[in-house]
Amino acid sequence: MPQTSGVAPLEDDDVDRIFRALADATRRDIIRRTLVEEETISALAEAYDMSFAAVQKHVTALAAAGLVAKQTRGRERLVRARPETIRHAQSLLHRYEELWRTRLTRLDDLLAED
Repeated sequence: MPQTSGVAPLEDDDVDRIFRALADATRRDIIRRTLVEEETISALAEAYDMSFAAVQKHVTALAAAGLVAKQTRGRERLVRARPETIRHAQSLLHRYEELWRTRLTRLDDLLAED
């Protein structure tokens, strides 16, 4: 189970869902658009050259990963990014970066000995 510093641990399935969702450029753009202010799914659909249903599927994948929250307000379905989940992913990536930096430093030290 991956741990992140300063935040609750993520289960492997959670990490998989997050990075699978982030692997798609449209989904990353939806997150970018909804970080500042919430957007309706209809407004998001107008921004892309795809159907409402396709955008809705992207939003559903992001919501399943915990990267956005959906809220119904009247007839509108609003989407807002969840920065705390993005921080989880960022923290996990930072831990991997630290791990590889440490390994590369040790490798450099070993090569310098020869």
